Amino acid sequence: MSDITVLVADDHPLLRAAVVHSLRQALPQVHVIEVASAATLESALDQHAEIELVLLDLTMPGARGFSSLLHVRGAHPDIPVVIVSSNDHPRVIRRAQQFGAAGFIPKSAPAETLGQAVAAVLDGGVWFPAMAAERSESDALLATRLAQLTPQQFRVLLCLADGLLNKQIAYELGLAENTVKVHVTAILKKLECHSRTQAAVLVKALEPEGDAGPGI
Repeated sequence: MSDITVLVADDHPLLRAAVVHSLRQALPQVHVIEVASAATLESALDQHAEIELVLLDLTMPGARGFSSLLHVRGAHPDIPVVIVSSNDHPRVIRRAQQFGAAGFIPKSAPAETLGQAVAAVLDGGVWFPAMAAERSESDALLATRLAQLTPQQFRVLLCLADGLLNKQIAYELGLAENTVKVHVTAILKKLECHSRTQAAVLVKALEPEGDAGPGI
């Protein structure tokens, strides 16, 4: 395999370093770009067209559950995403697959496993641990709707889920209040929601079950 560029996104320095170490052990020729938040993840993808794969932790500043996965799949559909998580609950794995991940690697997996998974995904395949084949139509529908949101609309949606008013969202994101109103209207239309409360409930659905807390 020739030189490849992989983006590793994890806000925990020690855990991120462990993933990078395992990745370089398995694939010595790899070039790694590291980020620690949803915002820097988006910036890196916009600035580095050479990125061929994203290894993504589920919980980072600016993200909510599977929101970063859905954003990457929507904004950069040609770049596969592999979730690397300490939470390997079967439901979490199934939802990651349903939301468009090309693979799922437990953080406890040896470097050899990570190398096999990355090689399989870069070859156009997928890699998931043994798991139940259950699929959720509601998850698939939610993924389709959320993939329509722009990065800024994602940020506004997360603020909505935190109960912020338009004026507060405008201050938080550095936007004009009228711009926030336009985003909220677009979000509700794309998500087919009739109220801000309904949109907030959808964000809650992004939270993985069996959440193990920090380091997920």
